[in-house]
Amino acid sequence: MTAIENMSFAAAILVFAASLIFSVIMFAVRKKQPKTDGGFQKWDYIGMGLTALGLLLLTATITARTITTGHGPFSNMYEFSIAFVWGIALMSLFFQWRYRTQVLKGIDSLVGLALLLFANTLPSKPVPLVPALQQSFLLSAHVASAVIAYGTFTMGFGASLLYLIRSRRDDAGGASLETLSDMSYTAVKIGFPFMTLLIILGALWADVAWGKYWSWDPKETASLVTWLIFASYLHARVVRGWKGKPAALILIIGFAAVLFTFFGNYVFSGLHSYG
Repeated sequence: MTAIENMSFAAAILVFAASLIFSVIMFAVRKKQPKTDGGFQKWDYIGMGLTALGLLLLTATITARTITTGHGPFSNMYEFSIAFVWGIALMSLFFQWRYRTQVLKGIDSLVGLALLLFANTLPSKPVPLVPALQQSFLLSAHVASAVIAYGTFTMGFGASLLYLIRSRRDDAGGASLETLSDMSYTAVKIGFPFMTLLIILGALWADVAWGKYWSWDPKETASLVTWLIFASYLHARVVRGWKGKPAALILIIGFAAVLFTFFGNYVFSGLHSYG
């Protein structure tokens, strides 16, 4: 690590931890207040500020890493874990602004912090790229699509999880069930096209790197299964009008598939075993 990368990465961990603590405090306070949608309060600006600061620090980390290595964050799990959290922070900031609520902040802060702590346990020393990773443009676009898709699906997961919890407990405070359902749908509408692009670009890259568009590599297969789960959600929501608990369960299963795809190289060997 360079000094800038090291400092910005460590600071990002601290900011995500502070963001999680802030979210817990806000949940305790707002649980005693009526449900509201669409209004910003001064505490909301603090929450957005923490998210924006975390995003800025992660951007500095990735930029410093890119300058050092000469390529984007795609050569190993350390780099992609940080990029994953960058996507979470970006989409969290968008959802906070779009829906005027901090309701997802605790979940995205928790997931982001867990991934950063995981990244902190991984080897971070830059190493030369293996030949399959030397298709810089295709691979950068492939990974960028994954970052946006995974970050957005994290928002859908958070909204769906809260929907199930609040539909059972009817907790006061925060966003309404209708808003949580709409947030879940918005997350998939944004994330699904990027997931589709991820698979297409991955196939193009695979043809260049390995001579085949598709090899049924475990990570390829997991990505396809993930795509099918979210496609099923869209079909159920748009064509059959599914909302509420069944739709929320599909998105939670979909996010579990995202995590399985992300960590799959630790379970199965394959062409992505270096990632």
